[in-house]
Amino acid sequence: MFIAMNRFRVNPERVEEFEQIWLEREPHLQGLPGFVEFHMLRGPEEEDHMLYASHTGWRSREDFEAWTHSKVFRKAHANAGQSRREGLYLGPPKFEGFEVIQTVSDASQR
Repeated sequence: MFIAMNRFRVNPERVEEFEQIWLEREPHLQGLPGFVEFHMLRGPEEEDHMLYASHTGWRSREDFEAWTHSKVFRKAHANAGQSRREGLYLGPPKFEGFEVIQTVSDASQR
């Protein structure tokens, strides 16, 4: 499994706007080869920003990379830079990719 994460530093005065954008957007992920799940995470509030992270699980790194080269990826990210210019984000998102080496789960909790 491969996990793709992006960290977003969001202007604290625009947190509601940021969350609304993500909650209303069409993710274009369901049905893609290798897609497992997506989470948007709200992290700690810092003095100058609120931290968020998107977390997307893929069957493999190859499935993730195939998605990043697809028309679906371009469609999903068509307006991504628009809000950044308007001061919603404090800098660009920071991408981090991880190969899963161990998973522990409790199926009874799902």
